[in-house]
Amino acid sequence: MCYSSWRAGRHLPRHYFFHHDQPETRGHCDAGQGHHRGESFEGQPGFGGGWGVRRPLRFLAHKLELDQKQVAELARILDELKIERAQADVDDRRARAEFADAILGANFDAGKAGAAGERRVQSAGKLRDALLRALAGIHALLTPEQRERLAYLVRTGVLAF
Repeated sequence: MCYSSWRAGRHLPRHYFFHHDQPETRGHCDAGQGHHRGESFEGQPGFGGGWGVRRPLRFLAHKLELDQKQVAELARILDELKIERAQADVDDRRARAEFADAILGANFDAGKAGAAGERRVQSAGKLRDALLRALAGIHALLTPEQRERLAYLVRTGVLAF
């Protein structure tokens, strides 16, 4: 049963449903999405869409049983990745504006469209590099057992990159 529909009965405290209080996510439950006590794993707003977890640090700290030192380092890694994703979003908005400018005039401006396409390619490359650095950093700070759990979360689709 979808928790958002069950919530109408007020069977659980409000904080169990924090992701359903957001207008972007209200009412978007599917049986196979993996909702459990407020954990939401599919394309939630607030983290750029790539990790697929609304609160990745708390989620990973819990699931991987991280110690305080690991949590601090993971927080730094995720913060750097979040900044790169935010920059990619800015680049995407600029590219869309350039595409719009290219088709606005009486004649199609292939130069502007080409520049917009190139902006997207460069942005995707930077984001790929940031993700690879993040994954390498996360790999280095985890124990073999924690790596195994993380790989399982990725393989099963609970955590998406």
